[in-house]
Amino acid sequence: MIRIDIRPVWRFRSQDEERAFDFQLITILERLDATSKLTHAAEGADISYRHAWNLIADWEEFFGAPLVQKVRGRGTRLSPLGKRLLWAGRRAQARLAPELDNLAAEFARSLNASLSDAVAGLVIHASHDFAVAALRDIAGTEHPIELQYKGSFDALAALRRGECDLAGFHVPDGRLGELMARRYAECLPMGEYRLIAFARRVQGLIVRPGNPKDLRDVADLCREDVRMVNRQRGSGTRALLEFLISSNGLDRASMRGYDDEEITHAAVAALIAGNQADVGFGVQAAAVQYRLGFVPVCTERYYLACRAEDLESPPIRSLVALLRGERFAKVVAGLAGYSAPDAGEVVTGLGALDPAHR
Repeated sequence: MIRIDIRPVWRFRSQDEERAFDFQLITILERLDATSKLTHAAEGADISYRHAWNLIADWEEFFGAPLVQKVRGRGTRLSPLGKRLLWAGRRAQARLAPELDNLAAEFARSLNASLSDAVAGLVIHASHDFAVAALRDIAGTEHPIELQYKGSFDALAALRRGECDLAGFHVPDGRLGELMARRYAECLPMGEYRLIAFARRVQGLIVRPGNPKDLRDVADLCREDVRMVNRQRGSGTRALLEFLISSNGLDRASMRGYDDEEITHAAVAALIAGNQADVGFGVQAAAVQYRLGFVPVCTERYYLACRAEDLESPPIRSLVALLRGERFAKVVAGLAGYSAPDAGEVVTGLGALDPAHR
């Protein structure tokens, strides 16, 4: 079973020099930003202290400006240039990683299809989620998973077309969940599909550290002094926000940045961390990853849908066993705002979500 990892290459050019960027530097800057200690940054990058310092010095020489500054009594801090470089690296990773992962998965599938000894893996199309990414990693080569990130509605449409084995989508608790379940029911005809409980998570407002603009609810997105960043059309998170906007009688036209879209929770958080926006709607784990503030708005359940006739197939039975195991529970417990109390539980369909379909 071949797995492929596609990574971007940055090439920096000055008047008399050109060189490829070493992404270890981003890891070092990220750890420095978090700890203010170069020893901890070197450990996080799995290199020696001397190597870390030489790498910083080498790129400072190339840029002709400092990336870090030693502050007496406060350790080593990032300079303005260091912060901009870190933000650029974070944003590129958050924005490009899902697209590159999708390309790598498609390429690997075409290669593995021609290998007689390749192990067939599950194909999952899913709304962007930290726990789904973790599932792919712990499944490894024993239970290979080809993961492609798509909006919830696009993932369910792919399942119906037979382009994937499972589709990941999420439903908020309460009245909004009942309304969204009715929309999902249009994508999942009753009796033909089953739902596998996956995880529960918290969605809300991702804000700058300390929440300097005192943002408390979705209505604050209409304030003149607030600029937001949105998720893309077709994503479950975008649909959830639309329901919240409509249920509160809010005017989308008054929301600055409403048409600025990103395709992952991490990309939304990266823009806010880079001071390109004040707020975005997303999961708590993304806010914690970028050390941002978070205002919880709702809890929701994440499901994996599959065709009813596939539920007893060996690959999906193995997946369900993995979801019910301690390893998956431990990984989910380490994600901020996540839990998995009923992971692996199978429900017959959207009647479990919407009383109107029971």
